[in-house]
Amino acid sequence: MYKVLLVDDEMLILDSLEIILSLGGMEIAGKAADGKTALQILEALYETCDIALVDLNMKGMGGIELIKIMKEKYPDIKILVLTTFYDDKYITEALTGGADGYLLKDSGKEVIIAAVNQILGGITVLDQKVMARLTEIMAENVSSKEHIGSSANDEYDANNSNRVPCQKSFGMTARESQICTLMAEGLTNRQIADRLYISEGTVKNYISGIYDKTGIHDRVKLIVELKK
Repeated sequence: MYKVLLVDDEMLILDSLEIILSLGGMEIAGKAADGKTALQILEALYETCDIALVDLNMKGMGGIELIKIMKEKYPDIKILVLTTFYDDKYITEALTGGADGYLLKDSGKEVIIAAVNQILGGITVLDQKVMARLTEIMAENVSSKEHIGSSANDEYDANNSNRVPCQKSFGMTARESQICTLMAEGLTNRQIADRLYISEGTVKNYISGIYDKTGIHDRVKLIVELKK
């Protein structure tokens, strides 16, 4: 049975989440109204806490600060942000700080339970609105970067895809940089393959190589890291 820590300064939310997750077969390991209290609870629960559901805008220590501290002190605990905010600052700071998922509070109970299970299974979960905004942020970032040259075998500039979405190259080839850029624009593997006139299998092979070079094996977290 998974054990969950709930962190939110609204008691009604805490009580509602407790009911929802308990019905989903999970055990509530503790409830906190701010980040400081959450850390105090974790000092006693680290061995038995699997995931924390964290609000961002709280009195005292907020969610962004809590996420960073939790990931430093308790790296094995997963973190799902559950908030009403999905502006640029909150999204990027939460994900770069180490959040494993980001849902809005108007998500249904089935979505929340499914998200917890997916995150505990190693999958990053993002609300559709958050994913859409993250894609826009990445695309805006890509458009602001300088062009990089392409090799004779990597000719492609119709959509400015010779630009990398960050200053970190990780030793990538020009083609790998192109694919990173298209991933940052939100394209699927199939769409990337069509754009570059290569097979979807070849795209998957390139992405596998990118994962190996960066040490990041999650598409969303890779894009966030490349944005830095």
